[in-house]
Amino acid sequence: MKRRDKDKISMEEKISRLKEYISGSSNIVFFGGAGVSTESGIPDFRSTDGLFSTRYEYPPEIMLSHSFFMSRTSEFYRFYRDKMIYPGAKPNLAHTALAEIERMGKLKAIITQNIDGLHHIAGNTNIIELHGSVHRNFCMECSGPHALEFILQAEDIPRCLCGGIVKPDVVLYEEGLDDTALSDAVKFFANADMLIVGGTSLLVYPAAGLINYYTGDKLVVINKTETHIDQKANIAIYGSIGEVLHRACF
Repeated sequence: MKRRDKDKISMEEKISRLKEYISGSSNIVFFGGAGVSTESGIPDFRSTDGLFSTRYEYPPEIMLSHSFFMSRTSEFYRFYRDKMIYPGAKPNLAHTALAEIERMGKLKAIITQNIDGLHHIAGNTNIIELHGSVHRNFCMECSGPHALEFILQAEDIPRCLCGGIVKPDVVLYEEGLDDTALSDAVKFFANADMLIVGGTSLLVYPAAGLINYYTGDKLVVINKTETHIDQKANIAIYGSIGEVLHRACF
């Protein structure tokens, strides 16, 4: 279907078709980005009020880099606690809809670029967190695990009982993605009979490149703005991902 024909389809028709896709699929994969979490009050990086638009002594991509963490750990943690952790955030309609699709036995995996852990809280079980999670933290000396509360309660640099610095299990700039997570994601994409891409501009690589492993004929894009794969999508919906998924499931 040509792009101009897709644009003529109403929102109601698109959501109706999305319902049909979900009903007729048994191996759905959801690939999501920051737009899934913004509806829970967590800002993204690139919007007008996102992290890249705020002003600090250093740009966010510097303050969230591996080298900055190692050389200016105290400053890293001040920024990290202030701008990367949202302990009061709750799952929104998108998260609960995805949990419902999993309960239906249709959603086989969520592959997310988000680090907030809201998919877990919503009840999904098979989640690949490509960029890690703020809920997992480990000592750089003894590898001991530490909860998010440990990071939040530390007055400055969180240190383990052994004296080692505790590092968040999140992928910082200059760090590579986990090989196992990437390999597992590729398998899910390759085997999916339906792929829903939601809340992502598809500008962050290598994560965004993973969708190329999907070869099926039920590609759905749900985002507030256009993406570079919209012309390839069977359905492209522009709007609130929470509202769209909720209407498609309930």
